[in-house]
Amino acid sequence: MNQTTQRKRQGRLRIGTSGYQYRHWQGRFYPEALTQDEWFGHYAERFDTVELNNTFYSLPQAGTFDKWKEAAPAGFEYALKFSRYGSHMKRLKDPEQSLGTFLEAARRLGECLGPILVQLPPNWKARPERLDTFLAEAPKQYRWAVELRDPDWLNDEVYEVLRRHGAALCLHDMLEQHPRVMTADWTYLRFHGKRYAGSYSSQYLVAEATRIAELLHDGRDVYAYFNNDQKAHAPRNALDLRRYVQDRQ
Repeated sequence: MNQTTQRKRQGRLRIGTSGYQYRHWQGRFYPEALTQDEWFGHYAERFDTVELNNTFYSLPQAGTFDKWKEAAPAGFEYALKFSRYGSHMKRLKDPEQSLGTFLEAARRLGECLGPILVQLPPNWKARPERLDTFLAEAPKQYRWAVELRDPDWLNDEVYEVLRRHGAALCLHDMLEQHPRVMTADWTYLRFHGKRYAGSYSSQYLVAEATRIAELLHDGRDVYAYFNNDQKAHAPRNALDLRRYVQDRQ
């Protein structure tokens, strides 16, 4: 009798930066000769994902999403930050309204639409019941990650809400000693630097790469974005981290 050993699925890694249209990257990441219209093509040759921040501040017109979709090479994914109207102004109230407006535009990306990051405001104490109601309204065909900026939210009751809805706890370094809790079968990492500046050391990135390689081995998809855009540290750190992970696979 033949026994077939099923191999665990290897998780997929996507590493990119938080935003890509930074003028101070020209001459550092983007060659001087490139026009601004050519920046995305240069970026997409090196990365297979980007986190878009402008969807947080104001929702672009539908045509902008169509242009993003058209520009993306095969297999490229956009991670979107959910609108601050829903997260910071409404504070997750009336989710059917804010979600409906946001997703009407976001779904125009089709297969290019990756995770949606809901960033909650600092100095707002935990309201797990409101998060529960919000995530219950969030369509499950999309991947949802939640970034908690107030440490009061970092508790087992909130983690259970995230697990119940299959939403990932965003692991980030804006809060000291942020717990590395997995609440979904995938995870979302954000590297903010020191107030969006400074470069991560090789030692730090190697340690992160070791953790990421373990997650991938366990079958978890990993999305990681660098937000230390000053002096173009973000794309350099992202490329280094990817190389370190590949060395461990």
